[in-house]
Amino acid sequence: MPDNNDNTAQLKELISSLPYSYKVTAKAAEIKSSFEKMNGKSVSIAGRVMAVRKAGKLVFIDIQDTTGKIQAYFDFKTLGEELFNKVKSFNAGDIIGVEGKVFKTNPGEISVNVEKYSFLAKAIRVLPNKWTGLQDSELKYRKRYLDLIMSQESKEVFIKRAKVYSLIRAFMVGKGFMEVETNVIQPVYGGADAKPFKTHVNTLNEDHYLRVSPELQLKRLIIGGFDRVFEFTRNFRNEDADTTHNPEFSALEWYQAYADYEDMMKLEEELLEHVVKEVTGSTEITYQGQKLSFKRPFKRIKFVDSIKEKTGKEVLKMKDEDLFLLAESLGIRFLKGNRNRLHAYDKIFEAVMEKELIQPTFVLDFPRETSPLTRPKRGNSALVERFDLYCMGKELGPSYSELNNPFIQKENFEEQETRRKKGDEEAPPADTEFVEAMEYGMPPTGGLGLGIDRLVMFLTDRTSIKDVIFFPMEKREKK
Repeated sequence: MPDNNDNTAQLKELISSLPYSYKVTAKAAEIKSSFEKMNGKSVSIAGRVMAVRKAGKLVFIDIQDTTGKIQAYFDFKTLGEELFNKVKSFNAGDIIGVEGKVFKTNPGEISVNVEKYSFLAKAIRVLPNKWTGLQDSELKYRKRYLDLIMSQESKEVFIKRAKVYSLIRAFMVGKGFMEVETNVIQPVYGGADAKPFKTHVNTLNEDHYLRVSPELQLKRLIIGGFDRVFEFTRNFRNEDADTTHNPEFSALEWYQAYADYEDMMKLEEELLEHVVKEVTGSTEITYQGQKLSFKRPFKRIKFVDSIKEKTGKEVLKMKDEDLFLLAESLGIRFLKGNRNRLHAYDKIFEAVMEKELIQPTFVLDFPRETSPLTRPKRGNSALVERFDLYCMGKELGPSYSELNNPFIQKENFEEQETRRKKGDEEAPPADTEFVEAMEYGMPPTGGLGLGIDRLVMFLTDRTSIKDVIFFPMEKREKK
């Protein structure tokens, strides 16, 4: 902010006099892509000044709108002395609107020959260097608006993200699913092993939590009689942030009555093949130099069998202490309170298998302890009917044949409570009201969760989740 009193007064007066609206009739990309049709026609466009080039009685200004840049051509002969001279005071960052005819300059640049213009906003701060943009990644995430101004590439990431949402929504509705919204603030959190964010509801004088998953609410809707539901959900987990995790993240969850995890696999394959093809033009994409195919069917492997192939150990048959020693021999260090079979299984699989799962791969049939909301595997009750989809060593989300037996669910919740009492901070509390809901009868159900942020990472070839979230969590800047 300028500290000269005279300049500040002038700026305040200028900004106070700016128009409240401006009629836009065309966008930069539209003019360029349809030049033959628009050549010679009058248009009005608006956007940010990105560059000013002065050449005697001509001024060329690059104007950037949502779709890209176009050149505005200011001619002294057309505008007259007073209006032309004001143009020379425009700076990079200012926002203007121009009206004129579309044409092509002698060098071949598609432009708008300006007949009238309006000054719409004054940039008080100087934009980053147009050649280097924002080099500091923390600054880019903290001040995303600057990143979007300076980088059309960053803008395209979020345009693709919006397209992913539209495609998924249309696909799910076309399959007979109803989009729903469930509560973010919950008296009892559940649906995943995670540390919650805690808040206090003053009007109830009760502590509540930001949801870690909408699973138990969505299952209540299945019990209530909605056979197919889906939700674009914001989940909150009070955990570390890294290249594939953000404490607040986006996911798709859906539940289908009278279906199991085999049905969910088929539906997820179909959905992802459709979305990838519509966004990129092909079922094959290149991610960090690696070609990935999302063409159906995806590869399938078994959780327990894959560990045996790598370690020679049948982990289901191992005693607790032997299982923990195997994990520790692989470099795994248990956090306080989570030295149990659930975490041992997960960490062992992560250590020996995840990096090898490059192509989209379904990992099937997890040990019972890992999935307290899942039905036992038909023919082997030591396992459950769960799969996780992996790609490039990253998990995209789990799916279950959902547990609908209230007696087993109550027992599983009690086991969670035991883990909590032993110090496992990620074990969620027992949701006795959910068990009560199940006691009214829950149909056989298949459910699935899909990480939207990670999917967008693949579709935009980004290595950090922060690149696909408008405002990722960052430590606040000290003023």
